[in-house]
Amino acid sequence: MPDTRTEIEPKLREATPSSSPGSAKAGRARPSRRRRFMLLALLVLGLAAAGGAWYRWGRAVPPDQLWLTATAERGDIEDAITALGTLQPVSYVDVGTQVSGQLRTLHVAIGDRVKAGDLLAEIDPTVYQSRVEADRAQLANLAAQRAEKEGQLLLARRQAERQRSLKASRATSDDAVQVAEAALTAAQAQLDAIDAQSRQIQSTLKGDEANLGYTKIYAPIDGTVVSQSARRGQTLNANQSAPIIVQVADLATMTVEAQVSEADVSRLRLGMTAYFTTLGMPDKRWYGALRQIQPTPEVVNNVVLYNALFDVPNQDGALMTQMTAQVFFVSAAAQDTLLVPTAALSGLSPGTSSAAPGRATVRVLKPSGSVETRSVTVGVTNRAQAEILSGLEPGEQVITGSRRQNAEPAAGQTRRPRV
Repeated sequence: MPDTRTEIEPKLREATPSSSPGSAKAGRARPSRRRRFMLLALLVLGLAAAGGAWYRWGRAVPPDQLWLTATAERGDIEDAITALGTLQPVSYVDVGTQVSGQLRTLHVAIGDRVKAGDLLAEIDPTVYQSRVEADRAQLANLAAQRAEKEGQLLLARRQAERQRSLKASRATSDDAVQVAEAALTAAQAQLDAIDAQSRQIQSTLKGDEANLGYTKIYAPIDGTVVSQSARRGQTLNANQSAPIIVQVADLATMTVEAQVSEADVSRLRLGMTAYFTTLGMPDKRWYGALRQIQPTPEVVNNVVLYNALFDVPNQDGALMTQMTAQVFFVSAAAQDTLLVPTAALSGLSPGTSSAAPGRATVRVLKPSGSVETRSVTVGVTNRAQAEILSGLEPGEQVITGSRRQNAEPAAGQTRRPRV
């Protein structure tokens, strides 16, 4: 058989990699080329990403994405001092009784409208009628006594005259004349005493007749019965205080009692316009003029509050006692004027109205995207808006803030973000 070993060994040597130094260097070169290829690929990808970012961010940012703006528009504005208040009738009377006794009749109920002089209630008049009758009886007795004393006085006067005539003819003594004159004086004194007693009883009679009249209680003013404190059959004691039976109020005019804090009361002026809304009708306003600021404050939870009062008509009866009112005292106002948000102003100097304007600066965004800083004249201001008297035109865009931190460019330039 042929020797297969000699045939296979040469083939194996050809298939086996050479272990010579040259072959080792070739094996180390292959990984180096792969590394350089990967670095080159990463460099190309990085350049592509940088180019895309530059293309995306290197352009100018649109102004509406960079700035918060508002349009200067015409409208109405007012600077008002706010307060909470309650409604009270401008005129009301607590109707009571001046005499004691049982409430026999009550002719009205809560809600009834009454006229001045209408009969409201009656107290049992029995005791007071008896007093009046007793006084009149005493007067009649004194009148009879006076008639008797007048007769005695007439007799005493005639006797005194007779004694004087006899004395002139020396027909009587001096003692008889003196006795007659003393009797005349006594008769006159007795008649004067009767007259004094009559006047005293007449005075008592007037008081008792007045008390009898007080048993009928009449309405003192035109108005509406808003409360009732006594019931029919109740015994009322007027010796210590006057018991209240009903309260009559004139609801045609209401008074608003607004509580203003000590921080705002110095801004109030008598005669200034005031209005309020109620919880039930928040869209309706009632107007009046401030008529009084009460000097004595009320302290509520360590807060000093002053009562400011003004009146409003209430012919339709929509306003009722003790309603809560949201009150506004108008310090300054303007109608159909140019307005911008207060946030658009900077460096505002004091100014409260069109008659006493202030100064400020605003930044105006031009249609080209540039920003222009302007000086404007400011009139009425409040927390939300400001009146611009000059320096702006309707429709111009004013900058109220920035959408990004540190995105504010120099005037007349548009920022290009850095990559």
